Amino acid sequence: MSGEIPEPVVAVQTVGLSRTFGSTAALLGLDLTVNQGDLFGFIGSNGAGKTTTLRILATFLSPSGGTAKVLGHDVVTDADAVRNVIGYMPDFFGVYKDMEVTEYLDFFGACYRIPGAQREKTVNDVLELVGLREKRGFLIGALSRGMQQRLGLARVLIHDPRLLLLDEPASGLDPRARIEMMAILQELQKMGKTIIISSHILSELQTLCNRVAIIEKGKLIYSGPVQGVRDHTTAGRTIRAKVAGDVESALLLLRTDTRIAAVVQENGFLKITLASPELDGSVVAETLVRGGARLLSLAEDELGLEEVFMRLTRGETQ
Repeated sequence: MSGEIPEPVVAVQTVGLSRTFGSTAALLGLDLTVNQGDLFGFIGSNGAGKTTTLRILATFLSPSGGTAKVLGHDVVTDADAVRNVIGYMPDFFGVYKDMEVTEYLDFFGACYRIPGAQREKTVNDVLELVGLREKRGFLIGALSRGMQQRLGLARVLIHDPRLLLLDEPASGLDPRARIEMMAILQELQKMGKTIIISSHILSELQTLCNRVAIIEKGKLIYSGPVQGVRDHTTAGRTIRAKVAGDVESALLLLRTDTRIAAVVQENGFLKITLASPELDGSVVAETLVRGGARLLSLAEDELGLEEVFMRLTRGETQ
């Protein structure tokens, strides 16, 4: 039928993916799906298994169990094909500080067997993309941390990969450099790249990514749309209400309703936590109005990704 939304095409799929280091289990049966075109946030505490997952997808580590496929290629049996279609940027990467920016990128272009006549244009194109065109003749050692991170991104783009695996790409950057990095990633998504980004800067992932996964202690806790992650928590919604007149009476009304888990005063508002995620603000309005309170405003508090992450995880590592 015309007008039907096409099924998403899978870019990355892991099934029962496991990895152990001696007696330590870094991944425990990870089932993960990333669709083509996703800007996918991979969230977890230090030691949760994020880097291990990315290194397996980049073919630097072999899984101890399960399977992982990247754009249809198995990371173990078809590793060379995987390397041709990915760009992997680790959280810490070495640069040759005595090389010029263009020399550095030309070197990696040669490693990917890009013909010499084509390399100059390719280098200029990726420098333009990451906003370093004016730094092409600079020594890498003279670049700021943020510029070196952008150069690292340019390096992984040199062979025009379809999938980017970025492990903490904004780590250690100042706020302006982080914003600039996130803008570059959004532009890359518009160009059709699939991007998996791990990060601790959850507030930025909330607006940057269309889908996220939360991992803890090697296990997947949630994977899906950013908008749906809040509904995965067992806690109820949070409502902000403002009443006129006797606030203490309104507090008493709300505290005697079993559908309301908690209520406190905060900055002139009543902050109300409902007892179940199935309930909504109509419960608050009903309780207040029936009790004779004069309701001035009512709005649901949107849980940020950081708060959801704190509710869903315990900060445990392997």
